[in-house]
Amino acid sequence: QVQLVESGGGLVQAGGSLRLACAASGRTFMYTMGWFRQGPGKEREFVAGINWSGSSTVYADSVKGRFTISRDNAKNTVFLQMNSLKPEDTAVYYCAANKYVPTRSGSEYDYWGQGTQVTVSS
Repeated sequence: QVQLVESGGGLVQAGGSLRLACAASGRTFMYTMGWFRQGPGKEREFVAGINWSGSSTVYADSVKGRFTISRDNAKNTVFLQMNSLKPEDTAVYYCAANKYVPTRSGSEYDYWGQGTQVTVSS
């Protein structure tokens, strides 16, 4: 079992930055991690993914160049640095884990956190 707890969400003005963290516990060795989000009235969407070593990352086109995913395996923590935030980035952000390569499909992730709210004001 893997447990995931997100933190770092909040209210920020457009153009600002936030750094989300996802603390993992349990059997997390060799797990790929991903970030997803669900905005008000929208379906859940993929944001970014990173493999175990950090050598492979993938991003949604909507966040490429603004968001950076990274991980510290010694601390069992994955980060999402979000810069140049836009009102359309407003959503609940979830981290997720799977045993394979970074994928954009949420159905391929086995474990999910409870989410953290990010609100970007215009």
